[in-house]
Amino acid sequence: MSYVVFVSITLLITILGVYVVIENNRKKAREAEKRVFNERLKEISSHFKSKINEFVSYKLIRPKHAPQFNAIVGNFFVVQAHNDENLEVLERVTDHLLATIGNELNKCRENGNMELLADQLFMFVSELPSAGIAYNKAFYSEILPALISRIQTPDTPAQTDTQETVQSEEDAAAQTENNDPSVQQQKAAAL
Repeated sequence: MSYVVFVSITLLITILGVYVVIENNRKKAREAEKRVFNERLKEISSHFKSKINEFVSYKLIRPKHAPQFNAIVGNFFVVQAHNDENLEVLERVTDHLLATIGNELNKCRENGNMELLADQLFMFVSELPSAGIAYNKAFYSEILPALISRIQTPDTPAQTDTQETVQSEEDAAAQTENNDPSVQQQKAAAL
């Protein structure tokens, strides 16, 4: 009988030891997943913030508006679950915003609409929510993409260039009229 008790106790201790080892491995795996998640979030946040700082240095974004841009990343997990799916959504949204601003910056450098882009970004910031709780799933899936699409500027050159082009075309037409004998005859007949 003591043999059965000894084997039972040994078996229970072995089972308890295996359970403790398995639970420790699960805990380590959860901590590793959490660490990877946090590192990826930190990488996304730091990349976004560094790009916003670049745009501030280009004078596209006013320095006082940089925190409002950074709130897009900072408030993402205020009302949303911390999971990989939401982290991918955050990465897509921030990449889309940065790509749009970058594309518009390049386009505006070529056609001279830098002030227009700065105004578009100012309007973008003014429509961002002020409360952290407003940065919810609906904001990131519906409102923010619509706001990003409003950043886009026209492909045409700046207004001063357009006015100069129109003025030079008008001058060329007037020059042609003055040099054309039939137009001069019509003007003389009208007098």
